[in-house]
Amino acid sequence: MKDIFTEIWESVRRNKLRTALTGFAVSWGIFMLIVLLGAGNGLMNSFMQGGGSFATNSVSVGGGWTSKPYDGLKQGRRIKLDDGDVATTAGDIFREHVDEVTASVSTSALVSYGKKYFNARIDGQYPGIQTISRIEIRHGRFLNSKDIQLNRKVLVMPENTALNLLENGQDAALLLGKYVKVGNLAYKIVGISKSDRMRNDNTLYAPFTTVKSIYSKGQEIGGITFTTKGLDTEAANEAFEKQYKSVINLRHRAAPDDERALWVWNRAHQDVQMKQGRGILSTALWIIGLFTLLGGIVGVSNIMLITVKERTHEFGIRKAIGASPWAITKLIIAESVSITAVFGYIGMFLGMLTCALLDKTLGQATMSVMDEQIAMLVNPGVGLDVALEATLVLIVAGTVAGLFPARRAAQVRPIEALRSE
Repeated sequence: MKDIFTEIWESVRRNKLRTALTGFAVSWGIFMLIVLLGAGNGLMNSFMQGGGSFATNSVSVGGGWTSKPYDGLKQGRRIKLDDGDVATTAGDIFREHVDEVTASVSTSALVSYGKKYFNARIDGQYPGIQTISRIEIRHGRFLNSKDIQLNRKVLVMPENTALNLLENGQDAALLLGKYVKVGNLAYKIVGISKSDRMRNDNTLYAPFTTVKSIYSKGQEIGGITFTTKGLDTEAANEAFEKQYKSVINLRHRAAPDDERALWVWNRAHQDVQMKQGRGILSTALWIIGLFTLLGGIVGVSNIMLITVKERTHEFGIRKAIGASPWAITKLIIAESVSITAVFGYIGMFLGMLTCALLDKTLGQATMSVMDEQIAMLVNPGVGLDVALEATLVLIVAGTVAGLFPARRAAQVRPIEALRSE
């Protein structure tokens, strides 16, 4: 093994410029592959983070308007969800795919504290909505089961909304534990949540049972939100949505296939599509990067062909004194793999360094989307799995690049080789 590396070093040393130019092509190819994959991951992570206000396996349901007559009733009828729909969603029919179920009911009211006031939407919710909607609490707590059981008049308020009730420069945490007036009733602030304009900063959370009992909502509810499980494919999500709409539609005497009677926002379905899109993007970037790398591999193959031609006389002597064709083949392939691997790892290192620089520069830049600041790139880089895949690509590429020249060298006939100049 030592002799092989000694010979490789001597061959490279004799052809420094040619080896350096060929190695640069290999380095550039793997560099572009790593940077493209890293930037692609950063863009996808940014997109996922920008749409991450809700759990990816959550479904929101609301009533719509019938678009066709059914069961003796005309089209254009309003469908209003009720407690029975919540029970059906959480029942045995959908137990295989439905996990946690929450319902909401809302009202509008004037909220005041001292001399300051504003109109707000009071959203009656269950504690589970915090996980589903990814509500981040800055101070205090979110709603809990005791609030629901005891119909407590408590509120969780977004930070920006809380600041509107305070004097300039005061901290939103000052409202924690204080009472604000909602209409003519006093509600205690138990939590201050992170503001999220994409969700609605004027929405205050109160216990579902409190809002429903105080504002006489009866059986009617505003919407249903639940998490799903076991829906890992697009087909499975489509089948579940079709079944769900059919069952709920029939409860309200609407046609099972009426798409407008009920609106369903299935984020699990979107998540599956997003993962498919990410896979397509990753594949496209791999193809582009590999074609860039291919230029370097062709260069390695060409330099090895020139090396074989220059060393034909030497290979003839080797074979004349007993060297086997495999020994010649092994030498050429080893030289090819060595050049590809060394320069490839240089390109890989520089590519990872560039991804780190992108994270420190573009990764810190943001763009405004619906008053929300979204990072342009989030964690642009490649993982260990990609590094291992790139290593495998380098080894295969080096072997392929040296295979044809090695075959040619192994087929040299000693007599013809000794005659060559």
